[in-house]
Parts: sequence; structure tokens; C-alpha cells
Amino acid sequence: MVVFLLGLLQVALVARDQLAIELAVREAARAASVSANPSGAASSAANRATSLRPLTVDVSVAASTVTVTVRHRSVTDVALVGRFIEDVQLRSSATMALEPP
Repeated sequence: MVVFLLGLLQVALVARDQLAIELAVREAARAASVSANPSGAASSAANRATSLRPLTVDVSVAASTVTVTVRHRSVTDVALVGRFIEDVQLRSSATMALEPP
């Protein structure tokens, strides 16, 4: 029973990290869509939006849109169950229309 509860806790922690990554990518896409320097603005906004580190922020600018992808490795370190579950690679993307500064 204890191992099950610890496993459930680990899943909840990974889900929390995924929600934080989704918030970070939305903020990064908003910032990149209105900036003259989309890559710098996206990276800065993503790092301000969450305390998760390290974040990998990729920016792709097309003719009228900007797409931002944020990646993070969620470490599974809950006692007893963390060592049996591999770390989880989290990823989220957002695309927004470019709005020239």
C-alpha cells in the first residue's frame, strides 16, 4: 500500500511539472510573438514563468507565426519508487501569430 501511494505521489509530481512546462511555453510564445528578438524573449519568459531548471527553449519563426517548444527532464526521485521509474522527458509547444514590434 505504501509503495502504491509513493508511486501515485511520483505521478502527481510529474503531472505538476508538465503543467509548469505548459505555462512556460504559453508565456514564451506570447513574448516571442511581439519581440524583435523572438529567441531571447522566449527564453527569458519561459525561465520567468517557472522555477523548473534546466529548460530547453527552441524557437521557430515562419512568415506569420512563431512556434516555441520547451523541454524539461522531470527527475523521478520519490523514495522507494523513484529508482524504478526512469526520468520523464517533458515537452510542450505553442504557436502564435507574429505581431511586429
